[in-house]
Amino acid sequence: MNLPFYIAWRYLFSKKSHNAINIISGISVCGISLATLAMVCTLSVINGFQEMVEQFFTAFDPELKITSTKGKKFAITDAQIQSIKSMPEVEVFMGTLEKQVMLQYKERQMTAVIKGVEDNFEQLTAIDSILYGTGQFILHDEVADYGIPGAELMTILGTGVEFIDPIRVYAPRRDRTINAANPANSFTTGRLFSPGVIFAVNQQEYDANYILASLAFVRKLFNYQDEVTAVELRLHPQANTAQVQKRIQEKLGNNFKVMNRYEQQEDVFRIMKVEKLVSYLFLTFILLIASFNIMGSISMLVIDKKDDAMTLRNLGASNRLIGRIFLFEGWLISAAGAVTGIIAGLALCLLQQHFGIIKLGNGENTFVIDTYPVSVETADVILVAATVLAIGFLAIRYPVRYFCRRLLP
Repeated sequence: MNLPFYIAWRYLFSKKSHNAINIISGISVCGISLATLAMVCTLSVINGFQEMVEQFFTAFDPELKITSTKGKKFAITDAQIQSIKSMPEVEVFMGTLEKQVMLQYKERQMTAVIKGVEDNFEQLTAIDSILYGTGQFILHDEVADYGIPGAELMTILGTGVEFIDPIRVYAPRRDRTINAANPANSFTTGRLFSPGVIFAVNQQEYDANYILASLAFVRKLFNYQDEVTAVELRLHPQANTAQVQKRIQEKLGNNFKVMNRYEQQEDVFRIMKVEKLVSYLFLTFILLIASFNIMGSISMLVIDKKDDAMTLRNLGASNRLIGRIFLFEGWLISAAGAVTGIIAGLALCLLQQHFGIIKLGNGENTFVIDTYPVSVETADVILVAATVLAIGFLAIRYPVRYFCRRLLP
């Protein structure tokens, strides 16, 4: 065994001449342990919220989405686009059309985004998992066209989940300018009835602004033929999303943009990454403050073991070897705090996952979930361990060198 490490290991558990050194060492381990526990739990909770948000978007956003870089709409009959449909990795291929419209229900009006989709939209996304109501997902039949609004949009219009009167949809005519004297003549209108369900993504971007309708209804409303604003894809479960995305992008060239789910919600996930980074930096600062206890503990240990150090010097030990003893001592304190903190943090996360100990809110069911979500990632645990050991080493390096120079001439 390495001699400096062996001696440091003995010092860690041996009784000191002054009991205060043992107490300060114990406090140092506890401080590092609590800071480590906080880092593990905080990063895991942020991961849990991120996974929860991903699940919501997964139920509405497609696996891959193709949009034009040259304009808002393009023809789905384009040869390049149709070639994507025949790729073996593509399981569902669907054109969608999103446009701004004005909605009116009785006396209430608001602008919204109408998204025209095909009847197999349930196969493209997990829309069934975010539908609420006693009806079913249906966009049209031989009698009427149906609209499925977001939960907040429903509240703003005051329709209720099952509305009897239709929602009137107004879209500007492409071939006419708005006539102030007769503005109604500048819009085409349509009516959407209730299928008895609404959707709730639990993201305001969708719930307060979107209404789903059939692609045929939206095309008729805007006088389009085969135009779409996006092509949405679902891949086979065995397909590698990143590789397929790259192949499609190479096939389509710069005229189109192929986005995965993260890129479709780039702003949301970027904000969550920034929040995670800020939390990590803030907790690292707290860890740095906790490491000051190690400085005090090592400083007192150097003074306490001055006679031992002089004995080692007389036996031929160099100042560098003696200094490494106390460096290892400080690092062992950091390692002890890191190990106990990580174990305690993982245990707390495991309890939260299975039993939901910490609740959201005051017990009333006003949130999407009742308890804090937790997801432990191996990379985060490794990052926390490396951070604790690095800060512990840097925190004690200067005090050890200083005291060794002053006390061991």
